[in-house]
Amino acid sequence: PSPYTLTFPECKKLQGKCLRILSPESPAKLYCCYAVITVLAAAVIALSVLKKRPEISECPINENNHTACSIDWIGNGSKYFYFSEDLTDWISSQKFCVEQNAQLAQFESLEELDFLNGHKNDSAYWIGLHRESTQHPWTWTDNTKYNDSVPIRGEGQYAYLSDRGISSGREYMPRKWICSKPNSYLQCPVVSQLV
Repeated sequence: PSPYTLTFPECKKLQGKCLRILSPESPAKLYCCYAVITVLAAAVIALSVLKKRPEISECPINENNHTACSIDWIGNGSKYFYFSEDLTDWISSQKFCVEQNAQLAQFESLEELDFLNGHKNDSAYWIGLHRESTQHPWTWTDNTKYNDSVPIRGEGQYAYLSDRGISSGREYMPRKWICSKPNSYLQCPVVSQLV
């Protein structure tokens, strides 16, 4: 054997001497400290990984396997709104909203109407107001009566938002649309108001 080869008992003896040189504590206490340090380091790493993970929305999945809240839904107050990019008639717009567990947009205050006007572009957007004829009152898609807080222009049976306020037209005209749903359906992040 070479002069540098150590037997197992000699190694143990040398290891014990080295540990005593480094620390006056017993090797068992040092191993315990190493174990505590390892556990704490693992905990710090695990927490940092969890913190960096994006929060997952608790959104229901509809029959088309799309989550009900995506980046296209904008939160305001107690509701979320979807502003379409496509054009379609009023009936198809409402059908789309219902498929999203929503309805064509309904506003409950002038502030909410201002929010809708501030987030739509120059296009006209269908909203959830309709009436049977010019002799009938305006109602929302959930059958609640409209409070006439903002006058609706025109003789049509279906309402839309435009640059001129709320107007009415025939249901078959293709327009963009706005869906709304209460935030009880969604746990999505609320986008700050851009207005």
